[in-house]
Amino acid sequence: MTWSIVAREPETGVMGLALATRFFAAGALVPHSAPDAGIVATQALVNPTYGPRGLDMLRAGGAPEDVVAALVAPDEGRAARQVHVLGLDGRTAAYTGAGCVDWAGSRSEQDLSVAGNMLAGPAVVEATFEAFRAGEGQPLVDRLIGAMRAGEAAGGDKRGKQSACLVIQDARPYRWLDLRVDDHPDPLAELERLHKVAGERFLAFRHAFPTADRPWGVWDRGEVEAMIAERLGR
Repeated sequence: MTWSIVAREPETGVMGLALATRFFAAGALVPHSAPDAGIVATQALVNPTYGPRGLDMLRAGGAPEDVVAALVAPDEGRAARQVHVLGLDGRTAAYTGAGCVDWAGSRSEQDLSVAGNMLAGPAVVEATFEAFRAGEGQPLVDRLIGAMRAGEAAGGDKRGKQSACLVIQDARPYRWLDLRVDDHPDPLAELERLHKVAGERFLAFRHAFPTADRPWGVWDRGEVEAMIAERLGR
């Protein structure tokens, strides 16, 4: 019911995920991320427990292919599951159950994985994958959204459109960007709009949030105002 991309910037270690689907609020169940583990995306007939269990195994040092195998092996519903995993070092792994609705499959390499099911065809995954590659040098968010747009142009979810989401995970103990479109006739367009609004009204504060070096973040009003002014080019 979904296709998604997970990717990592090798220069910074920042990770991201984007998805789109003809299903309500997929962003509530599919993406799972942690700064000390990586990203797990569980889709098709979603098993949400894959997220926390997969992150725990990654956190403990498990290789992505071993994590995927350990998640699906005891699951009696594994034939209807799809999952792909991105580790902190950029290694990836994916699984598509034999019972997933066609077209279903994935493509994975170092720092990048695309997986989907109920798609118009394999071109959706290929277009998403290649568009992300072609965007090298662009900001991670732009590459993720652009890749999903390419997948949509190749046919996307064969049932149509409904929801989308975008997650960016850096070294902070929380997601610094987590955008969801739960029910919309053009969810990727709405996701792009929300990201534009975030750039104007939210991301200006990003550097004020707590980090390992500044556990209380930036709380001085003058410093915050200067930060916002710099972000807005004033």
